[in-house]
Amino acid sequence: MAGGGFARLLDGSVVVALSLAAPPADGSAPGARVRVLVHAANRARALTRLRNLGLRSVYLRGNTEPPTPDEITAVLHHPDGMVWRSIPDDDTESWHPLASLLRDRPADAV
Repeated sequence: MAGGGFARLLDGSVVVALSLAAPPADGSAPGARVRVLVHAANRARALTRLRNLGLRSVYLRGNTEPPTPDEITAVLHHPDGMVWRSIPDDDTESWHPLASLLRDRPADAV
């Protein structure tokens, strides 16, 4: 993992931001990276939400790349509280639901 971080909100909840390798679309080697945002009650719960979706080796070490105010707004306004966007940041690209990133993964990629 290249970087990640978190921001504690006024209500005590947190937004966790992680930079991860994108899952390969056609069995090829992953090269692209994505920025994943998760809103949860605490950091441990945010990582558990990702692990429950099949991202078993997701860890947050340090706070080197905390979410920006725009990223926090994006994840708070999404009904699932989990979104992603490819890196490098393209201001014209919108945030996507995390389920769309994981939808087409092969079963043995977990």
